[in-house]
Amino acid sequence: MDSNNYSCQQQPIVEFDKVSFDFNGYKVLEDIDLNLCEKDLVAVIGPNGGGKTTLIKLILGIYRPSTGTVKLFGGPPEKKRHNVGYLPQTSSFDFSFPLNVREAVLMGIYRGAGKRYGKKDYAAVDIALETTGILELKNRHIGMLSGGQVQRMLIARALVNNPGLLLLDEPMSGVDPEMQASFYELIKDLNKKMAIVFVTHDIGVIAEYFEKVICLNRKLFYHGPKEGSLGKLEATYGCPVELLAHGAPHRVLKEHLH
Repeated sequence: MDSNNYSCQQQPIVEFDKVSFDFNGYKVLEDIDLNLCEKDLVAVIGPNGGGKTTLIKLILGIYRPSTGTVKLFGGPPEKKRHNVGYLPQTSSFDFSFPLNVREAVLMGIYRGAGKRYGKKDYAAVDIALETTGILELKNRHIGMLSGGQVQRMLIARALVNNPGLLLLDEPMSGVDPEMQASFYELIKDLNKKMAIVFVTHDIGVIAEYFEKVICLNRKLFYHGPKEGSLGKLEATYGCPVELLAHGAPHRVLKEHLH
């Protein structure tokens, strides 16, 4: 782990201790030590195939480490993930399905088979929609939303249980460039209430919007304040920083590694 790694004042909400993860004989993550603290705002950057989504799934307990241990809110991730909101990299929504925005967000609350939703559930949905700025769209069919509105709806669904941690895996996909600034401002507002882990390929937004950075490419190259991350980017991506600014997502090419 990098010497700039930091400790939490209280018990970390996420703890990785010497975590490795193998898939079909390929080591996706290797020897990861990581602490995430309450109300952290962390960007996770790294090349395609570097293990960013795997890191998220280990936090959620969807994957289990091959070696090492992962704790979430002090316990096993599969028992604590009810306190986590998650926006995956791709949505499985069928946008032709007869569903409005309010109903789609309500799906974030699971009451068990055969149980009905109550007034508190619908009130929680409306609060989540108001928080993400789309309450006025609650009766609109999901197929009539713009890309940015869809992402706000999906974040509302992730927020409806009032989580202590929000995991966003490349949430800018499908968001128009002119809408991205307001989206980042939403993230900053949400961070006042919860920790946020934001997986991104856009290294240009780190200085403006994020406090801390994780540089990940199978190994953890850096974990700490954004001010120290720039010097680690070349090691993370395997090529000069100037090349990272061209094109996203960035792919590490063999000739860059020398």
